[in-house]
Amino acid sequence: MMVEDIVEGPSGGNGVTRERLVFYVSDGTGITAETIGHSLLTQFEGVRFHTQRYSFVDTPDKARDALRQIASACERLGCRPIIITSVMEESVNVVLESSGALILDVFGPFIGPLESELGKQRQRHVGHAHGMVDFAAYEARINATNYALTHDDGGNVNYSEADLILVGVSRSGKTPTCLYLALHYGVRAANYPLTDDDLGHMELPPRLRPFRRKLYGLTIDPARLRQIRQERRPDSRYATIEQCRKEVSAAEALFKAERIPVQSTTHASIEEIASKVMAALGIQRQLF
Repeated sequence: MMVEDIVEGPSGGNGVTRERLVFYVSDGTGITAETIGHSLLTQFEGVRFHTQRYSFVDTPDKARDALRQIASACERLGCRPIIITSVMEESVNVVLESSGALILDVFGPFIGPLESELGKQRQRHVGHAHGMVDFAAYEARINATNYALTHDDGGNVNYSEADLILVGVSRSGKTPTCLYLALHYGVRAANYPLTDDDLGHMELPPRLRPFRRKLYGLTIDPARLRQIRQERRPDSRYATIEQCRKEVSAAEALFKAERIPVQSTTHASIEEIASKVMAALGIQRQLF
């Protein structure tokens, strides 16, 4: 079985001491289980988690098939499987619980108190975690995504409709953050890459000056930047540690001189980056 992702908690200075396999199992897309599960796993220091998602496991037979694959993977590593589940169908849950794995139901701790508070029993409908569709919000996300794509890397500098503009050196995390903001919050996020020409002057590029209040800077550790650039353009001047240090230093000096809020993307998750950007610029949007 191919393990698709790796999640590590904070290193704490001791490095990774253990490896565990974690499986997200859902009778829907599995996005809810994976999102909550990833947040939980990152809290554990010194453990490298290899994760795999099983979506649309909505019958006992599909559950048994998933468990066979899970058992095979865990046998090779010699550890008990951890299954994080958002399954609603009781017959599927019965099969999962018979596996001997550690089962974590992401809805379990909350259903009882909510039923008591609301005076109603939950309805076991598959897919309802993503079924509360607000079509206006959906359209806002699509429009914001299109905006992010057309205003990526300074390709379109008409920023009058932008909610925010991320500024930073190439490969500092601007594009993925813009797309995350668009897809999850409907935020119209543009980004502008600082070039050598821009960094040669200790002032904002003219095209950004009218939109100063929308600007937010991203920076990154030069060594990490070099790794990213080396993958994109191996052995180029663009990827040398000297060039990375020069650009990052100049960009940070520019942010300081122009009093632009800034954060480092080196060790931050995209969720954390996006939340801090919105908070700093006073943008309040509901998570879709």
